[in-house]
Amino acid sequence: MEFKTIAEMFLNVTKNFPETELFTEKVDGQWVGDKGKDIYEMVKNASYGLAALGIQPKDNLAILSANCRRWAYSDYATTTRGATSVTVYPTLIAKQVQYILAHSDSKLVFAQDKLQMDKLMEIKDQCPELKAIVYFDEALTYDEENIISFNTLMEKGKAFQKTDKSYDYEAGALQVKSDDILTLIYTSGTTGNPKGVMLTHGNLVSNILASNARLGITAEDKFLSFLPLSHSFERLGDYVGTHMGANITYAESMEKVIENLKEVEPTVAMSVPRLYEKMYAGVQAKFAAGSFIKRKIAAWAVKTGYEYVDARNAGTISPKLAKKKKRADKLVLGKVQALLGPRFKYFASGGAPLSSEIGRFFDAAGVSILEGYGLSETSPVITLNPPHDFRFGTVGPTIDGVEVKIADDGEILSRGPHIMKGYYKDEAGTREAINDDGWFHTGDIGVIDDGYLRITDRKKNIIVTAGGKNIAPAPMEGALILNKYFEQALVIGDRRKFVSAIMVPNFVELGSWATDNGITDTSAESLINDTKVYDMLMGEVESVMQNFSSYEAVKKIMLLPKEFNIEDGTLTPTLKIKKRVVEERFKNEIDALYE
Repeated sequence: MEFKTIAEMFLNVTKNFPETELFTEKVDGQWVGDKGKDIYEMVKNASYGLAALGIQPKDNLAILSANCRRWAYSDYATTTRGATSVTVYPTLIAKQVQYILAHSDSKLVFAQDKLQMDKLMEIKDQCPELKAIVYFDEALTYDEENIISFNTLMEKGKAFQKTDKSYDYEAGALQVKSDDILTLIYTSGTTGNPKGVMLTHGNLVSNILASNARLGITAEDKFLSFLPLSHSFERLGDYVGTHMGANITYAESMEKVIENLKEVEPTVAMSVPRLYEKMYAGVQAKFAAGSFIKRKIAAWAVKTGYEYVDARNAGTISPKLAKKKKRADKLVLGKVQALLGPRFKYFASGGAPLSSEIGRFFDAAGVSILEGYGLSETSPVITLNPPHDFRFGTVGPTIDGVEVKIADDGEILSRGPHIMKGYYKDEAGTREAINDDGWFHTGDIGVIDDGYLRITDRKKNIIVTAGGKNIAPAPMEGALILNKYFEQALVIGDRRKFVSAIMVPNFVELGSWATDNGITDTSAESLINDTKVYDMLMGEVESVMQNFSSYEAVKKIMLLPKEFNIEDGTLTPTLKIKKRVVEERFKNEIDALYE
């Protein structure tokens, strides 16, 4: 099924899979899906509705919503109209939304519910190009003429088809060109205003086809979608599934992902390492809470799983080991697999480095996590581990058509059909990111080993101590959060005499330890200020740091009473810690560490 644009892809899929439920979500406690033929009609009517509102090809239209069917239908209506979608994270505050809408010259916004509409009502007058708002929640009502529901948009489209014969939906969709801009994705920068990444239809089509050549998704697959569609990683994944006629089911929320996995029984899901870290910590906590005998059995099962993985990779599985693994699965490891449902094949992981220990553990439990690498600017996939030859600690080999090389300073450069057109209204930033030979500077440091890329850190995250030592914090942070007493870690020390870390404890584990050690006040604030607790946690840090050189090792820690989160601005929407924001917010406390 050939296609050169996402508009053409949509037409192909809905016609070739008219009776297939392509998109599903939970409504009033029941999973409800839409078939290809019905989706085609809804998107066609919505696209005609956009024409009725005066939206022209090449106009920019924003989507401010969590993942849902109407997010996808708004995207396809925009795309087949020949317009450009501007994706906005639903977690952003009104001021941040206003910046993106104004900077992108968005003519219309699709908004999910009252939460998002309240933001828009507050800032719409500061968005000079904004002409209309379309909301998904049909229970809402507004008096203003150009603030309408999605149903009303479709009704306008039906009427428009009857009265205006100058525009033909399919002919218009097929006029969209490969080098037309499909989407503007505003990167969640750690400082300053975000940049609008311009991705063309050709960028995404090349990435869809090359990614699926590696993954082998078919119409029999089912995706559980829960990372924000406003981010390029989940959107690409959903496109990969959709272009093959696979079902995309939208999770109710991040909090309900594990519950939804059991209900939906997907074959594939995309996630960032934070989910696997939480799952790993939960499984380890269950092991630790068992009786002495159960702990011994769990340890034996995990060890057996590791032996099996090593033997499988070497092609040396003996009948005796296969029998042992079957028993380990039955007693312990199969319970991890059962969390994901009987049809589950693999996770695709991206957005941040995944600890090899976590990848290895899940593989031993029969759950494959295929780590890949890329950025919004690269559509996004650059490299991806193959399902049958993945290597822990790497992000895999390049996908088809993509070039990678390592610059003299260790930075990863990439070139190919996946590289963005540039940053919107930012020629200087574009020239800085893409050199004259077409190589995009990723800002990441890495090495290539036997064709597999390994990321060592972000270039801007590299710590240079006062003694001139270069230190990559990511491996240390990854090692620290594998310890059961720590939830989050941020290693600091640039231009300082030694390395420190800002740590968020796992207060469930820490509270249990405190109670066992005679500490009665187990509130978060009290625990982080208790010297006995600090000394214990520092001992845990020192134990982890034995695997690092003396100049790298964390010498002091600062404890925080609550996790970094998106709402307070310390996490990006893809759950990465905003290092500069945290360092600025806790400047005085950090300075005190070094006094």
